[in-house]
Amino acid sequence: MRRRFVIEAVMVATYGQLLVPGHPVDYVLPYSTILELYDMKDGNDPIMDDPKDDTYVRQKIGELIAFFEDPLNRKKIERALQAPWRESSPLLLSDTIQFTVVHALDNAQYGEYFDPIETELLLTASKLELPLLSDQFEFQDKLIEAEVPVQVYDIEDFEFAVEEGISPQVWDN
Repeated sequence: MRRRFVIEAVMVATYGQLLVPGHPVDYVLPYSTILELYDMKDGNDPIMDDPKDDTYVRQKIGELIAFFEDPLNRKKIERALQAPWRESSPLLLSDTIQFTVVHALDNAQYGEYFDPIETELLLTASKLELPLLSDQFEFQDKLIEAEVPVQVYDIEDFEFAVEEGISPQVWDN
């Protein structure tokens, strides 16, 4: 069974362990997070503290952009963008990794507390009833503080999330 997680596209490029999961994974990406890749790749702000790591991550971001721009993948993404909350057909990266792109829309439900990308991640996770992967402690703290009904895993707990996870039934209690 393929585990599904809502995640920002840049995290897949940043964290190498996400590209070698122990079990099949489907990364669900709000489309706006793919658009962020272009800004990050060409931006002047460092992505990583170490210059060598920064260069490497920018290279990985470029590879991910090329993957999404592949004509077949581009066509699948464009179909998803035709209607709000529509999911793309699976974009296969390998035998164990696939991406699903969602045309998420920020409806300002959490707009006062979260930025637009965070809001789209939350709404996607909530609407599709999927856990969220994040590396941002402040974001995770805000989720808890705002009592947002979304399950979140820290990137450091990725292997646990893939192998075992916490079922929604346990989480709701």
